Amino acid sequence: MKKMKAVIPAAGLGTRFLPATKAMPKEMLPVVDKPAIQYVVEEAVSAGIDDILVIIGRNKNAISDHFDSVPELEVKLQQKGDHGRLERVMKSSDLADIHFVRQGEPKGLGHAVLRARTHVGDSSFAVLLGDDLIDERDSLLIEMIAAHEATGAAVIALMEVDPAHIHMYGAAAVEPTDTDGVVKVTGLVEKPAAEDAPSNLAVIGRYVLPSSVFEILERTEPGKGGEIQLTDALQELAADPDGPGVVGVTFRGRRYDTGDRVDYIKAIVQLAADREDLGPGLRPWLKEFAERL
Repeated sequence: MKKMKAVIPAAGLGTRFLPATKAMPKEMLPVVDKPAIQYVVEEAVSAGIDDILVIIGRNKNAISDHFDSVPELEVKLQQKGDHGRLERVMKSSDLADIHFVRQGEPKGLGHAVLRARTHVGDSSFAVLLGDDLIDERDSLLIEMIAAHEATGAAVIALMEVDPAHIHMYGAAAVEPTDTDGVVKVTGLVEKPAAEDAPSNLAVIGRYVLPSSVFEILERTEPGKGGEIQLTDALQELAADPDGPGVVGVTFRGRRYDTGDRVDYIKAIVQLAADREDLGPGLRPWLKEFAERL
């Protein structure tokens, strides 16, 4: 297979974080000491992907600035002998070959993915949503790429959620396969009511897709919310009796949701508490604070 590329849609308005996102892209909100989108880029790089396309919208130039070099800052840190911070600053500009394209209007995830067609070409590719951070100690994307290479199918990441919360996600109808942790997806429903959900397996923000998905997205009509839904294209792939279909990799690792304000705060606390440089000072305080509640 050709070397895989990654697509990161980052054109959303981030309305749940207003007014912080009035002038700052939500993908640039800090998670401890890195913007959320840097975690996503690092995940792609760890899976062996070094060609990344970020789909941006208006007022998103801060994202491209972050992954660019800043010579004056680097020189200043070098002169101060602050090599630790210099290394962290330079890392973001040396991570990968990062490209940017504008979505124009926010017409949904399917439309954002379609904007990557020229860059991706006829190769399979990964899609990583910036709201979902996967812990660097877990190998979800590597497992998904392996499942795609073994089957040729579109691969989605699935995670069990409380049935009462399934209406916040796409839900998958599945059948078992001979491979542990991999299921065949027979149907998808976007944000169903709990009583209508085919399962409590929620689609989370990682996909490995064949290039044939672009042809489907070209003719996909706007669906829920008046947007072009990637879920609708995946549903068509799953229903094709002559194609490789769609499979799901069930994820049981550590996922941090930065798309919700409460979960965003939880993500910062969890990641900081696990770090060697911050955890020793933070964990005792967290215990004391919890006892006062």
